[in-house]
Amino acid sequence: MEPAARVMASADVDDAASVGAGTTVWHLAQVREDAVVGSNCIIGRGAYVGPGVRVGDNVKLQNYALVYEPAVLADGVFVGPAAVLTNDVYPRAVTPEGKLKTGDDWTAVGVTVGEGAAIGARAVCVAPVTIGKWALIAAGAVVTTDVPDFALIVGVPGRRIGWVGRAGEPLTALGDGRFSCPRTGEEYVESAGRLTQG
Repeated sequence: MEPAARVMASADVDDAASVGAGTTVWHLAQVREDAVVGSNCIIGRGAYVGPGVRVGDNVKLQNYALVYEPAVLADGVFVGPAAVLTNDVYPRAVTPEGKLKTGDDWTAVGVTVGEGAAIGARAVCVAPVTIGKWALIAAGAVVTTDVPDFALIVGVPGRRIGWVGRAGEPLTALGDGRFSCPRTGEEYVESAGRLTQG
C-alpha cells in the first residue's frame, strides 16, 4: 500500500486540488484549485502550482519554483529553485483603458515539459514553449522557443550548446552523428537537429 500524501500545516492545498499518494507538499507551498499533482512528488517550500496545472509522477518542484497555469509537467520532471514557468504572452496589470485586468482580459498559455526534463535554478520558461523529454535547461537560462528532446540549453535567450543523455550529463561525440553517455554508455543518434536514443 502506497503512503498517503503528506501536506505540511503551513502549506495551502485547495480542496479542489488532487495530490497523489506518497507526495509531500512542504511549508508555505500553494497548490491551487483543480491542479493535479501525481504520486511520489516533492513540492518544495514556497513553491506554487497554479489552477488546473498537471504534474506527473515522481516530479520535484524545488523551493520557490513557480508553475503557472496551464502548464503540464510529465513524469520525472525537475524544476529547480526559483525557476518560473510563465503563462502570459503580453503581460500587463491593466487594460489599455487603465482598468485592472481580470481573467477575462487575457488568455493563459502554458509551458509543457516532457518526461525526465530538468529546469535549472532561476531559469525562466516563457510560455508558450515545449521543453522536450530529458532536456536540460541550465540555471539562469531564459527559454523563449521550443526545446528538442535531450537538448542542453544555456544563456539569455536560451540556445542549444550540446546534448545530454537520460542521466543528465553532456554526451560524448563519437563521430558520424553518434553520441554516447559517459555515465551509462547509452548511445544516441543525431539527425536533422534532433537526437534519438539508439
